[in-house]
Amino acid sequence: MTSSLKFIAACSVSLFAMASAQAGECPADKVGVDVMKPGATAPVGVTDTVLSAIDISKIVPGAEGRMLRLRRLVIQPGGIVPWHSHAERPANIYVVEGGITEYRSTCSVPIEHKAGEATGESVGLSHWWKNNTTKPTVLLSSDILPPEKMKSGADQHM
Repeated sequence: MTSSLKFIAACSVSLFAMASAQAGECPADKVGVDVMKPGATAPVGVTDTVLSAIDISKIVPGAEGRMLRLRRLVIQPGGIVPWHSHAERPANIYVVEGGITEYRSTCSVPIEHKAGEATGESVGLSHWWKNNTTKPTVLLSSDILPPEKMKSGADQHM
């Protein structure tokens, strides 16, 4: 990732940090590499709406074909955001309402996230999410979308 993209990602993190507490974290003794096996591979009960997108290639050198995007995801009770990687797509997630469980490749136990919390997603992370509550969960996701994802639309629900 170029220094310009790192700067944009840092700005995105800062915006979430101003409005929220740090999300649930993996216990130190449960952290590792690929310690959580891949989970669900298909979305269930998820509405994914793009709220805004900015073509950052016009304002950030080295960011050709990349978009800074903000989405609203609503995950119904029992709903799933399927297993995906953040190798090429850093993101920040803010839990607006409800709660959600994250199954992260770098943590051997599930991580609980609740309203008012934010978490970052970047290189080295693959994961999936499940709403194990009885109410819908609303998330805001800010990410930097790479060119190949923009063309294919393959990033839906991720």
